[in-house]
Amino acid sequence: MFNRILVAIDGSKMSEKALKSAFNFAKERYSKIGLIHVDKNINISNGMPIATIDKVYSEQRNKGMDLLDRAVSFAAQEGIEIETHYVMGEPAIQIVKKAEEGNYQLIIMGSRGLGNIKGLMLGSVSQKVSQLSHCPVLIIK
Repeated sequence: MFNRILVAIDGSKMSEKALKSAFNFAKERYSKIGLIHVDKNINISNGMPIATIDKVYSEQRNKGMDLLDRAVSFAAQEGIEIETHYVMGEPAIQIVKKAEEGNYQLIIMGSRGLGNIKGLMLGSVSQKVSQLSHCPVLIIK
């Protein structure tokens, strides 16, 4: 039923649980896994030198790619091949967009990530994804 599963990870304990659940799910159903990590766009102050901006974006991307690389290593230990996606933007929108573009049939993610207190007032990423998604969303607690 779910041949393609997209897993959203952010380095939180909940996203680790979501990843483990996705691997178990994939093994049982011979599903293909896609991983996505979304970094929010950085607020750039006026007058910030281009070299500084480039460095900040580079560091942010390196951290995101490291997170994905660790997940790929973990998947390899489990005998699971995965594809990875690193994107920047608003997390919920980017996750839903990637799920649609990649013809994913299920999104798996943690119930709470590394978001700040603002997320409590505005609603979590997982809530937004479940509202916007074209496919089912499994939220791991």
